[in-house]
Amino acid sequence: MRYLHSFLTVCLATAISNGVLAQDAPGYDYTTKGTQIFQAPGSDFIAKILVEAANLGSEEVKIAELTFPVGYSGSGHLHGAIEIFYVLKGRFGHSVNGVDAILEVGEIGIVKPGDTVTHSVHGNGAATVLTFWVPGGTGAPAFAGMPSRPIEN
Repeated sequence: MRYLHSFLTVCLATAISNGVLAQDAPGYDYTTKGTQIFQAPGSDFIAKILVEAANLGSEEVKIAELTFPVGYSGSGHLHGAIEIFYVLKGRFGHSVNGVDAILEVGEIGIVKPGDTVTHSVHGNGAATVLTFWVPGGTGAPAFAGMPSRPIEN
């Protein structure tokens, strides 16, 4: 009986230490409206950060809703991580390594490490894209200097 008690004590302690019975916070948000919004004064470019380490609890992926204003024409930039765009609204120019495309609503653009990409907006309206960076810790460094405000969840 003493061995059974010892065995059960060890099992219980192991289960608690592994979080099986622990009621601690999970380390990530089960639901969220996002974490922050970046927007430079006087600019129509908006970056709404939806998923990042702050609410995911880790940096496997970063997801943002980016709104580019009418007439936006960016400069080519190199990527060190995967970047995936899903167009929610408008017409989004997506030039990768000199191969030009205009993505329409429902279409996806992909950039892999080592690629050079240029983004632009075509047509008479803004373009809104859902953007994924994998791994997330490498995504969206251009926002670092922009003013931001937290999203109230």
